[in-house]
Amino acid sequence: MTEREMLEKRLKELKNRLETVKGEKCEIWTRVMGYHRPVSEFNKGKKSEFKERVYFEENVALKRL
Repeated sequence: MTEREMLEKRLKELKNRLETVKGEKCEIWTRVMGYHRPVSEFNKGKKSEFKERVYFEENVALKRL
């Protein structure tokens, strides 16, 4: 068996394993007005604002100097 065939076989095995992975719902919290709240409790408008947030990235900011 060639190295490529072995890698393809391994990839197929991993893809099959990945299909059986079961996860748990993850609760996302964020800071709003000085306190922390779960995003799941936001109203429709606040959820929309949360999705539109732009997060600070130092590398991007430094490039703009």
